[in-house]
Amino acid sequence: MGNPVKFPGVSKELQKILDADMEQVGHRRQAREAFKDIQLSIDHVLFKIPGDGLKMKESYEVNSRGLEIFSKSWLPKSSSPRAVVCFCHGYGDTCTFFAEGIARKLASSGYGVFAMDYPGFGLSEGLHGYVPSFDKLVDDVIEHYSKVKENLEFCALPSFLFGQSMGGAVALKVHLKQPDAWNGAILVAPMCKIAGDMVPAWLVTQILIGVAKLLPKWKLVPQKDLAESAFRDVKKREQAAYNVIAYTHKPRLRTALEMLRTTEEIERQLEKVSLPLLILHGKADKVTDPSVSKALYEKARSPDKKLNLYDDAYHALLEGEPDEMILRVFGDIISWLDAHC
Repeated sequence: MGNPVKFPGVSKELQKILDADMEQVGHRRQAREAFKDIQLSIDHVLFKIPGDGLKMKESYEVNSRGLEIFSKSWLPKSSSPRAVVCFCHGYGDTCTFFAEGIARKLASSGYGVFAMDYPGFGLSEGLHGYVPSFDKLVDDVIEHYSKVKENLEFCALPSFLFGQSMGGAVALKVHLKQPDAWNGAILVAPMCKIAGDMVPAWLVTQILIGVAKLLPKWKLVPQKDLAESAFRDVKKREQAAYNVIAYTHKPRLRTALEMLRTTEEIERQLEKVSLPLLILHGKADKVTDPSVSKALYEKARSPDKKLNLYDDAYHALLEGEPDEMILRVFGDIISWLDAHC
């Protein structure tokens, strides 16, 4: 484990909860419950969006694989939602914390937002940061969001996938498995290819593939500091530490290989992407490769597609940029949704 982060003004009792081993979900749930009010009070543009006009609900439900999945929804109080937006979070992340602010912004604009933590991430059951099969993870997402869309309250509404980073790969895989099930997808810095600087050298990768067969859960994959690579704004980079249930260790061997295999698979299938697309990527992204977002835009067979590339922007377009860039990206997303409903 890395050195635990010490937060100013936090009691010894709370700090002890935050310093606990987050490998199993019980400690993650305890930490989030104890820390959530502090998280949502930090000085970040995402947390200046009021939740007063929203209906918010948190749930736990055991899925068909016997795993207890955490989910949350945000709905406008005073009107019916214009559409259903199903959120797919990034690697190591959770649909709480920063995703809370993203969901509130979309819901305040009239959309019903639904999110879940994948098995092994956030508040869902499973070994922290462990993805034994990306395809099964995608099936878990399809299972959960199919139930949302079948709800009588929402079944007549347009439905959109919203994927960030690894969640972009999840959203694309969902679409490829359900080519006619969605009205569009919003992909924010999608993980169609991991940037070359973030991938171990070829020889190291071959060694890791061999070791992964014996030790799939080991945290051995070399990795650069993700917050430093993803967040351009220095203050917001420091605030990323408040995401206390994020997985921040070296990737587990099997997880890293599953992500690498998935991106290679997606790269080979860009021509099969057929739904309306909004792709947003920072030109200075050092985590996922913006050139593959360009390739997705060019090769996707959908006639309705839009690519927005942002000068100087890093990976975390909605969390780690200066406020004016975050609000600009939100404006682009909401304008696109408004035009497709």
